[in-house]
Amino acid sequence: MSHVSGRNLTKDGYNLGQKYQCVEFIKRYYYERFKHKMPDSYGHAKDFFDASIADGHINPKRNLLQFHNSSPTQPKVDDIIVFSWSQYGHVAIISKVSNNEIEIVQQNPGPNSSSRATYPLIYKDGLWKIDNFRVLGYLRKI
Repeated sequence: MSHVSGRNLTKDGYNLGQKYQCVEFIKRYYYERFKHKMPDSYGHAKDFFDASIADGHINPKRNLLQFHNSSPTQPKVDDIIVFSWSQYGHVAIISKVSNNEIEIVQQNPGPNSSSRATYPLIYKDGLWKIDNFRVLGYLRKI
């Protein structure tokens, strides 16, 4: 968990991040699946979410739509979920969504965690909330 094996760069020089941390996984996923390059290719996981950006607006550092946890917009498969774990945070990919839970897939979740996890999803008063107090929100390809 605390070991880093150098920086992972694409053939065209885009920074994916430190091998094999959670940020490297989600950036590699978005690069390979969507050909997406983030304008700001650096930062810790917690830096992926900017609380000053209104729900459903563009996060310019990531060039992705950003949704707060408790949004009128339901999370979707392929969204990046951002957690406030530790001083660095954590990011993962949402891999499944139903009306009452989400599943995430993650890299480097820690020594006692799985590469997949599920969290309750609650719809109340017109808002979708992932029931985990550490979830800041989620990001989505435009």
